[in-house]
Amino acid sequence: MEICVGLWNYLKVKMEGIIMAAQLILGLSILVGVHELGHFLPAKWFGMRVEKFFLFFDVSGWKLFSIKKGGTEYGIGWLPLGGYVKISGMVDESLDTELLSKPAEPYEFRAKPAWQRLIVMLGGVTVNLITGIVIFILLTYSLGERFIPAKEVKYGIIAHSLAQEIGLKTGDKIIKINGNTFNNFNDIYSPEVLLSNGSYYTIDRNDTIIDLPIPGNFIDKFSDKKNQVSFIDPIMPFAVGKVMEGTPAEKAGLKTNDKILAVDSVRINFFHELTAELQNRKGDSVTLLIDRNNEQIPLQAEISKEGKLGFQVQSLLKDSTEKYSFITSIGKGAMKAFTITSVQIKAFGKIFTGEIDARKSLSGPIGIAKEFGGTWDWVRFWNLTGILSMVLAFMNILPIPALDGGHVMFTLYEIITRRKPSDKFLEVTQKIGMAILFALMIFAVFNDVIKLF
Repeated sequence: MEICVGLWNYLKVKMEGIIMAAQLILGLSILVGVHELGHFLPAKWFGMRVEKFFLFFDVSGWKLFSIKKGGTEYGIGWLPLGGYVKISGMVDESLDTELLSKPAEPYEFRAKPAWQRLIVMLGGVTVNLITGIVIFILLTYSLGERFIPAKEVKYGIIAHSLAQEIGLKTGDKIIKINGNTFNNFNDIYSPEVLLSNGSYYTIDRNDTIIDLPIPGNFIDKFSDKKNQVSFIDPIMPFAVGKVMEGTPAEKAGLKTNDKILAVDSVRINFFHELTAELQNRKGDSVTLLIDRNNEQIPLQAEISKEGKLGFQVQSLLKDSTEKYSFITSIGKGAMKAFTITSVQIKAFGKIFTGEIDARKSLSGPIGIAKEFGGTWDWVRFWNLTGILSMVLAFMNILPIPALDGGHVMFTLYEIITRRKPSDKFLEVTQKIGMAILFALMIFAVFNDVIKLF
């Protein structure tokens, strides 16, 4: 029996890993595909010869599929780390400089006016921005916004260890953020709030109003995934949700919608009180007083060595869903998309000033795949794909050679000074940029591996 359970757990973990990888690859394929299309279409429009349009990289010439049509080879490479459009006469990641030793042909990238080259280079970022905005508009229109209204958190908050560090206490009621009232309880976790200098909570503590500042380096601690569960939760009345098979809860006879009133003689009103009492009684046999359909029933239960009973909690705080018209969703969705960009800018600023540790906040492919999760959830998939689209747009516009932003920087220099950088200079800076990006990729992947352990 133990062998069967072990095999099942092994297969489950393997399947979750496959689902994570599949979601990551699909999401990146969509984003890389539309990004490269953003370069491809204006290049074709301006009469540039596009030699290749590849999803993923065909390193060493190896590829899974390719077809040639209209002078362009369309294909899928074997290395799923991006994609590229190869335009004749352009110094890019292929570092193919053979044509650069010859006079420029009319169909080459380098022969075109600077304004046309600028549009081609901005095409990828522009399409990623549009893709992210469209995704959030459609999610907002189809799903609306589901949240716990701040007024529902009438019992106050649970201040875990990280919240206690900034002076919050269990039972505090957060009534304002940065001096403003708020409706969505999740706003207290907003990266915009935690990243902004000078942010503060206004709390009601036993009818005394207090302003608590959020330290400037607080986001460094909060960006660590392990600490995010140690911050703030609403104090909530609860009922038993799904009872897990083979657990102490099932053996004791707990059922969905039961309300736990007491553990032995200890009265239970809220979920955090139950978890605290269970942690104090690990491995003990206890009497649970249950309210089932307004009838009080005692049940005998054995608490696990981990201090758990084995059921999903059902919050009795009433959540709210606000639906929007399509016109309103356009503004709401665009605001969500650009908020992500704003947060990225603030986060990078704090990384460069040392307020945020890059090891905690930067993730590579493994970290991103874990965000998608081991179960296929289309809402979560499109939400994360929208976030990644905005992040890729921001990352690509950074003025680093080898990124679109590097090409844009040199083209703007040419337009302003009317002096074009030499092809040799562009080749050298491209190599430097690629080395920087390669080093960042190694750092991100290594960081992912370290986090796994």
